[in-house]
Amino acid sequence: MSKQPIRGVDVPPLSEEAISGYLQTNPDFFERHALLLAKLKLPHARGAATVSLVERQVLVLRDKNDKLETQLRELIAVARGNDVLANKIHALSRRLIRARTASGVIDTIEASLREDFGASDWLLLLTSAKNPAFASVNSRHLRMIDPAAAELKMFETLFESGRPRCGQIRDSQRDFLFGPGTVEIGSAALVPLGSQAASGLLAISSPDTERFHPTMSTEFLARIGDLVSEAVAAG
Repeated sequence: MSKQPIRGVDVPPLSEEAISGYLQTNPDFFERHALLLAKLKLPHARGAATVSLVERQVLVLRDKNDKLETQLRELIAVARGNDVLANKIHALSRRLIRARTASGVIDTIEASLREDFGASDWLLLLTSAKNPAFASVNSRHLRMIDPAAAELKMFETLFESGRPRCGQIRDSQRDFLFGPGTVEIGSAALVPLGSQAASGLLAISSPDTERFHPTMSTEFLARIGDLVSEAVAAG
């Protein structure tokens, strides 16, 4: 038996939420009311004209498809970039395996960072107590330091985190690592070699302020740090 409206009683209109809920629980509604579907008109998303509900659905699906294609292209680009980085790290691994001396390790790191990773400048900071084999190596990319040196306090939080850090560095850190007045350094990556200052760190600089930014992934930098740590320990 159908319910009839009661005279003299105002029946409140259905809310938008109620209509939306009903349509979601009855997705075949417009199949049973095809004429109603044909009469519905909606503003065109890209103009003042009106289109049918079906046409509007096609536009929505087309926009959604465009967004998915864009996301897919971005994922493919990231995957290809990761493959390139993985191959470069693999090449670094092979080079370090062939390095037989401390000077060979430094030369290998220099060649890899310059040729494969495009580093404009870099420094390997090692503590003398942990790495005596490198004390006699003469290279502008290597500096030995006493593990009790006050300058290491500038990197205390870096060693505590045990993770690479990217972005702009403090003037005091920049001057200590790369020399006073090196204002052309726009960004840098600091890679701790181990979780304690007794090991050292790898610092890579770039004149580009966006080359090493704080939000970038540091997974590959951490892998490079692991490789350098192992090579230094073996040297």
